Amino acid sequence: MGVIIVRLPEDTHQRVKTLATSRNISINKLYEEFTIMALTQFDAENRFKALASRGNKQRGLELLKKLQNHYGDAG
Repeated sequence: MGVIIVRLPEDTHQRVKTLATSRNISINKLYEEFTIMALTQFDAENRFKALASRGNKQRGLELLKKLQNHYGDAG
Protein backbone atom coordinates (compact mmCIF):
# COMPACT_ATOMS: atom_id res chain seq x y z
CA MET A 1 0.00 0.00 0.00
CA GLY A 2 1.29 3.45 -0.90
CA VAL A 3 1.60 6.33 1.51
CA ILE A 4 0.77 9.95 0.68
CA ILE A 5 1.34 12.90 2.99
CA VAL A 6 -1.12 15.73 2.44
CA ARG A 7 -0.52 19.16 3.92
CA LEU A 8 -3.70 21.13 4.53
CA PRO A 9 -4.52 24.43 6.17
CA GLU A 10 -5.60 23.81 9.76
CA ASP A 11 -9.21 24.86 9.15
CA THR A 12 -9.49 22.49 6.18
CA HIS A 13 -8.00 19.67 8.24
CA GLN A 14 -10.55 20.27 10.99
CA ARG A 15 -13.41 20.21 8.49
CA VAL A 16 -12.13 16.95 6.99
CA LYS A 17 -11.79 15.48 10.48
CA THR A 18 -15.37 16.55 11.30
CA LEU A 19 -16.64 14.99 8.07
CA ALA A 20 -14.84 11.71 8.75
CA THR A 21 -16.14 11.64 12.31
CA SER A 22 -19.70 12.28 11.14
CA ARG A 23 -19.40 9.25 8.84
CA ASN A 24 -17.81 7.14 11.58
CA ILE A 25 -14.69 6.51 9.50
CA SER A 26 -11.05 7.50 9.75
CA ILE A 27 -9.56 10.38 7.80
CA ASN A 28 -7.51 7.83 5.86
CA LYS A 29 -10.67 5.93 4.88
CA LEU A 30 -12.33 9.22 3.86
CA TYR A 31 -9.40 10.08 1.58
CA GLU A 32 -9.52 6.56 0.16
CA GLU A 33 -13.20 7.10 -0.70
CA PHE A 34 -12.45 10.53 -2.24
CA THR A 35 -9.67 8.98 -4.33
CA ILE A 36 -11.87 6.14 -5.57
CA MET A 37 -14.60 8.63 -6.50
CA ALA A 38 -12.15 10.88 -8.38
CA LEU A 39 -10.60 7.95 -10.27
CA THR A 40 -14.03 6.56 -11.18
CA GLN A 41 -15.06 9.96 -12.58
CA PHE A 42 -11.76 10.24 -14.46
CA ASP A 43 -12.17 6.77 -15.98
CA ALA A 44 -15.78 7.50 -16.99
CA GLU A 45 -14.79 10.80 -18.60
CA ASN A 46 -12.03 9.11 -20.60
CA ARG A 47 -14.37 6.32 -21.64
CA PHE A 48 -17.00 8.79 -22.84
CA LYS A 49 -14.36 10.80 -24.71
CA ALA A 50 -13.13 7.64 -26.44
CA LEU A 51 -16.68 6.63 -27.35
CA ALA A 52 -17.45 10.16 -28.56
CA SER A 53 -14.40 10.18 -30.82
CA ARG A 54 -15.78 7.09 -32.61
CA GLY A 55 -19.43 8.04 -32.44
CA ASN A 56 -21.99 9.82 -34.56
CA LYS A 57 -22.04 13.48 -33.54
CA GLN A 58 -25.62 14.09 -34.66
CA ARG A 59 -26.92 11.00 -32.83
CA GLY A 60 -25.06 12.06 -29.69
CA LEU A 61 -26.60 15.52 -29.79
CA GLU A 62 -30.04 13.97 -30.28
CA LEU A 63 -29.55 11.77 -27.23
CA LEU A 64 -28.35 14.70 -25.13
CA LYS A 65 -31.39 16.72 -26.19
CA LYS A 66 -33.67 13.80 -25.29
CA LEU A 67 -32.08 13.56 -21.84
CA GLN A 68 -32.31 17.31 -21.36
CA ASN A 69 -36.00 17.27 -22.26
CA HIS A 70 -36.64 14.38 -19.88
CA TYR A 71 -34.57 15.54 -16.89
CA GLY A 72 -34.45 19.29 -17.47
CA ASP A 73 -31.43 21.52 -17.70
CA ALA A 74 -29.13 20.87 -14.73
CA GLY A 75 -26.79 23.73 -15.69
